Amino acid sequence: MSDKEQIETLYREMYEAMVRKDTATLNRVHADDFVLTHMTGMHQSKQVYIKSIANGTLNYYSAEHEQMDIKVSGDRATLRGRSRVNAAVFGGGRHTWRLQLSFELAKHDGRWQFSAASASTY
Repeated sequence: MSDKEQIETLYREMYEAMVRKDTATLNRVHADDFVLTHMTGMHQSKQVYIKSIANGTLNYYSAEHEQMDIKVSGDRATLRGRSRVNAAVFGGGRHTWRLQLSFELAKHDGRWQFSAASASTY
């Protein structure tokens, strides 16, 4: 499997884990120093982000992927993913968001991981 195919698979796997609240998979696909920047500007560390999914602060129900733009340069890569995500977050109502996540990735020991992400709508 090419690097681009591995990264696309990782993106899909991440969303499936978010829906299932699969913390083991979320821990595996995100680097220990991962930071998510929400569209509000709030930053969450990997630990806080995964805990927010597990405890229901961030609830994801489904994701329909529309576009993935992946660029690989050695052991670094970027991914801009656009997905229609059905979610209820931070106590708000359930809604389908046109969510764009812009990721930085790094390859460690032959395995890609998300190292940073920023969220916006499209």
